[in-house]
Amino acid sequence: MGEAPSRKAQALFESGAYQDYLFVHGFSVEMTEALAEYWHKRMRQMWGIAHKDATEVQKLFQQGYQGARYSFGYPACPDLADQAKLDRLLGFHRVGVRLTENFQLEPEHATSALVVHHPRPATSAWTRMGPWARRRRR
Repeated sequence: MGEAPSRKAQALFESGAYQDYLFVHGFSVEMTEALAEYWHKRMRQMWGIAHKDATEVQKLFQQGYQGARYSFGYPACPDLADQAKLDRLLGFHRVGVRLTENFQLEPEHATSALVVHHPRPATSAWTRMGPWARRRRR
């Protein structure tokens, strides 16, 4: 989403327009997630597996599609510090994103993820078998 939503929200907050601030901030957060879902769908299309996606919205919310999108800070990839590895690999700066000292993404309305296309991704299997989990078991 870039820096524009954060700047707009900050200006509203500083001017005391708290309700408008909450609307802009909330909408921006939701749009960031929607954009991530859109790109995940586009990736499934490029991989030729999108035709397997559920046709009912409720089933899509229950992961009614092949593959998965894992984001740092959630149970499958709990360590936010691992964002630094992804940053080194991809170079977040190329799209105007940077990491804070606490491994949060800036601008605030940014997200990252590992996307897999395996037909049966399982959070528990990913956690047990992923390189981050192997490192922790040593």
